[in-house]
Amino acid sequence: PPRSTLFPYTTLFRSIMKLAKRPIELSFRLALYLLKNRLAGRKRFPLVTMLEPLEMCNLACVGCGRIREYLPVIDKMMPVDVALDAVKESGAPIVSIAGGEPTIHPKIDEIINRLIEQKYFVYCCTNGLLLDRMLSKIPPSKYLCWVIHMDGMEDKHDESVARKGVFKKAVHGMELALSQGYRVCTNTTIFKNSDVEDLWEMFRLVNEIGVEGSMISPGYDFEDAPDRDLFLTRRESRSIFKKLLDPTRTGGMKFYNNPLYLNFLQGDREYQCTAWSNPTYTVLGWRKPCYPLADEHVQDVNELYEADLWQKYGVGNDPRCANCMMHCGFESATIFQAISTPKDWVTLIKSGAAHKGGITAA
Repeated sequence: PPRSTLFPYTTLFRSIMKLAKRPIELSFRLALYLLKNRLAGRKRFPLVTMLEPLEMCNLACVGCGRIREYLPVIDKMMPVDVALDAVKESGAPIVSIAGGEPTIHPKIDEIINRLIEQKYFVYCCTNGLLLDRMLSKIPPSKYLCWVIHMDGMEDKHDESVARKGVFKKAVHGMELALSQGYRVCTNTTIFKNSDVEDLWEMFRLVNEIGVEGSMISPGYDFEDAPDRDLFLTRRESRSIFKKLLDPTRTGGMKFYNNPLYLNFLQGDREYQCTAWSNPTYTVLGWRKPCYPLADEHVQDVNELYEADLWQKYGVGNDPRCANCMMHCGFESATIFQAISTPKDWVTLIKSGAAHKGGITAA
């Protein structure tokens, strides 16, 4: 291939190699995967398989609609082979396991261990309540990263998850996992009632503990969430993220997200959603069209890549998409746009954008 075609991918690899803890192999394989699909002429393809092996949870967070949406099948557990087959069908090198609370699944250790054996990069999202039990069943690996949900310091976090003591348990789980050699990062959802000063304190705390970084994203206005007044409009999101990410106030913090996505959150860049890059497989099948929306469930992942489907969804196409700025739809958009225009990618490299963060895997 001509150098102009390869340049964005080789630059992506070299710049992300500088990151301290994330495996170099992840950067290398992702760059090759992007190149392979683009050379094959694929316009749409997955970057991350979102796997939900159950929808049951041991918390009832006020901003979550998942357990209520799947209430009729709340007791259903995805068989191990079904989970592995879905990941294989998607073909993405990265798997984000969510739910529900994955650590409740009686065979989650088998699912994760078998994915690791096949050298998928696995990011397992958890509230941390059962994390200590998992550590004896799943050995540390460069292919595994625990993603601990943290919505603030103790009072704010426990309020968000509607239970006292969860913050302390999550912090203990992080410290324990790190002490045993596991990769760990955090995930924070921003709502209208989020306290920026409190979040700054929390981001500094987890950085001092030693996590790889903190993922951040606005929440999505799930129809089944118990308190829909919590969700931000697009204008409100930009306002709070401009304050939250003020470079004069973020010393001692390390954000895991792609820096282009952080610019987007602040209103400095515009993108159209590419939620097809994160196909979501649940106990009912693939969510169609995307992680936040399930107008139906289908059994063939290829149905998510039909061209006419994405003329119906996205900002300006469906009113339910109007305020969505979630990383599952827009962080991948920053990558696809950057690698499509070498001139823009060079500009981003020179500005230092590419080596200040990484590609969020969930």
